[in-house]
Amino acid sequence: MKPDVLIVEDEPAILTSLEFILHHAGWATACVTDGEAAMQYIQLTRPRAVVLDLMLPKKNGFEVLKALRADPRTHDLPILILTAKGQQQDKLTAMELGASGFITKPYANSDVVDAVNELIGTPPLSKKTNIELS
Repeated sequence: MKPDVLIVEDEPAILTSLEFILHHAGWATACVTDGEAAMQYIQLTRPRAVVLDLMLPKKNGFEVLKALRADPRTHDLPILILTAKGQQQDKLTAMELGASGFITKPYANSDVVDAVNELIGTPPLSKKTNIELS
């Protein structure tokens, strides 16, 4: 099944937390732990959105973001930057490179869910049908 959200995070505890938060909200998730793996995975599966850390091994988040925005196939892919690099310059650089959103760690779970919801809409698994029994 094609993931709704690809999480690109090299810190195991944060990766597990993000996966739990987004899965619990109703999105199908996939995870990778470095920038090169992110590029390969995105080209193969085309997730609906990416949650991208900036400090990654092999290829940092800025490099991944720049490459994705330069490729016509991924130019419009929603990309949420989620990073501990909370300096104003980091945010400015990310937005100039085409980030769809920016959240600084530590983060509130609801902020991540709200940001992803804003980027790709209501999670398919959270849509509930109301059935009344007579």
